[in-house]
Amino acid sequence: MAQYTIDDLIYLMSRLRDPETGCPWDLKQSFATIVPHTLEEAYEVADAIEREDWGHLNDELGDLLFQVIFYAQLGSEEQRFDFSSIVSNLITKLVRRHPHVFPGGTLQSNSADTPLTDEEIKRNWEAIKQQERNAKGESGDSRILDDVPRALPALSRAAKLQKRAAQVGFDWDDAESVLDKIEEELAELREAIRAGDKAAVADEMGDMIFAQVNLARHLGVNPEDAVRGTNHKFERRFSHVEDCVRESGKTWQEFSLDQLDAFWDQAKAKGL
Repeated sequence: MAQYTIDDLIYLMSRLRDPETGCPWDLKQSFATIVPHTLEEAYEVADAIEREDWGHLNDELGDLLFQVIFYAQLGSEEQRFDFSSIVSNLITKLVRRHPHVFPGGTLQSNSADTPLTDEEIKRNWEAIKQQERNAKGESGDSRILDDVPRALPALSRAAKLQKRAAQVGFDWDDAESVLDKIEEELAELREAIRAGDKAAVADEMGDMIFAQVNLARHLGVNPEDAVRGTNHKFERRFSHVEDCVRESGKTWQEFSLDQLDAFWDQAKAKGL
């Protein structure tokens, strides 16, 4: 079977968008309408990696790559950019951000004689990214929280906002201090619930979750991964509860919560 190349994929995309002979669905799409599909494909890549489904990952990575090709085609049609400029811009940026690998500032330059520590690499990376952010600012001095993408999942964006603020010293000293903050936020949430103020409940709930993300960051835990893992665990254990209900021949309504909790405990005991 013939092995297609990236050039073939670019050609395929141009055929799909051909005004005369292209696909009606593809011709209707725009940058904005493709975004939900891009996010979905990215999550499917993450899901395949979590499940270590490498064959499926190969397929999902192709779907994600197709999203980039689609954007490149739209950019080319509007004479904004094309796939070649995307690749060139990416390589230029990565060479600039890795001076410890490309000390001459070119793709062909060799790494420095004295290797940098992980901390030095991280510090240089952040300094270079800040220079890039400043260069993009209209006044030449961008704000610290600029360019943290708003479309990120809320937990991931919270962690990135906190990390960015921490780089200039705006951060708790340790995890214990964050735990104290969580207790403070919990007390404020309880008060809002007692007052029956729905708007305040939503606000305080957000504050408490934000503080929990901060705790996760201090403990070296990725909050998005942690919640995703808990979601999977809940699915496994609830599936066991559902199996128990089905095997009983009874309906859900015939079981008390305590009885359902007993099934849940069985699932935990089995390591589900």
